Amino acid sequence: MKTPLLLLLAVLLLAGCSTISYYAQSVHGQLDLIGKRQLITQLVADPETPDELRKRLKLVLRIRDFASHELGLPENASYRSYADLGRPAMVWSVVATPEFSMQPKQWCYLVVGCAAYRGYFSLQQAEVFATGLSGEGLDVVVESVPAYSTLGWFDDPLPNTVINWPEPHLAGLIFHELAHQKLYFQDDSQFNEAFAMAVEQIGVERWMAAQKNSTGFVQWHEQEMREEMFIQLLLRARERLVALFARPLSVPEMRVAKAAEFERLHAEYVTLKQAWDGYGGYDRWFERKLNNARLASVATYRQLLPGLLALYAQSESDLTLFYRACEALAKLTPDMRLQQIERFTQAGASGPAAVASE
Repeated sequence: MKTPLLLLLAVLLLAGCSTISYYAQSVHGQLDLIGKRQLITQLVADPETPDELRKRLKLVLRIRDFASHELGLPENASYRSYADLGRPAMVWSVVATPEFSMQPKQWCYLVVGCAAYRGYFSLQQAEVFATGLSGEGLDVVVESVPAYSTLGWFDDPLPNTVINWPEPHLAGLIFHELAHQKLYFQDDSQFNEAFAMAVEQIGVERWMAAQKNSTGFVQWHEQEMREEMFIQLLLRARERLVALFARPLSVPEMRVAKAAEFERLHAEYVTLKQAWDGYGGYDRWFERKLNNARLASVATYRQLLPGLLALYAQSESDLTLFYRACEALAKLTPDMRLQQIERFTQAGASGPAAVASE
């Protein structure tokens, strides 16, 4: 185990600068996670390990090797251990926005800066915190997080929460979390999540191609297309709400118009399902109350993704050049970075040299 100081720093990746009780739950949760780690190589060799779990763990090791050898992601002990947490999520993340804004509330963290979420190892504690935020008039959502990265401060284990995911999704999760270890900018959740999403998509496509699993490859692409259509539906709704909140309306008028926009979003989803021959894979998304915080979460992960994928294409689909170009964006402020990435999307990408000279 690393020193107590590094332990505290790693835990504070999840902790905002708030109460001692919050620190306590974070420290306890991280220590519990560390205590449950088991080396995958040992589990594979253990005759007591169930055959199906052994098969999945062997797959994890192959994916993990691919991540470092083929994608240039960090070569370390992260995701080379396994932890059965005995719960359906690794942590629960709380996101909140004002009633008439799509800008999420920020919480500040040592080491990683500020981010648009606050994480809890207990669902009950997350819900209590969320209830308090709701009482302040904020739109709030509590999201389950199946895995997270401590950015290299710890050797992150693969949790039971994802071990049975379909192969491309499991691979994507590992690539995504290792991408956070590869590159992470303080105070810029949008860039960090978009970068990890880009590496995830690029990595899964390369992984599936390397496995020569044509059927799985086609199925994954079909799911990716549906996912993209659904995300674009949500982002369009978000943009309409941004425009709405800029209008000089009274509070009652704004609430009526906001409710109408969410009704429109649901109606558009019903229409989209018809184009999918009734596929209802996103029905559960609409089972919980729609609010600004739920759309803000989507924007955090997806809004900058097209620009980064355009940058990858302009980097001749070379990950080394792509990483170098993304690292150059560190020279910019978050607002300038956002503008640069939007130019990649709109103008067909400016390329690494243009970023470095910014």
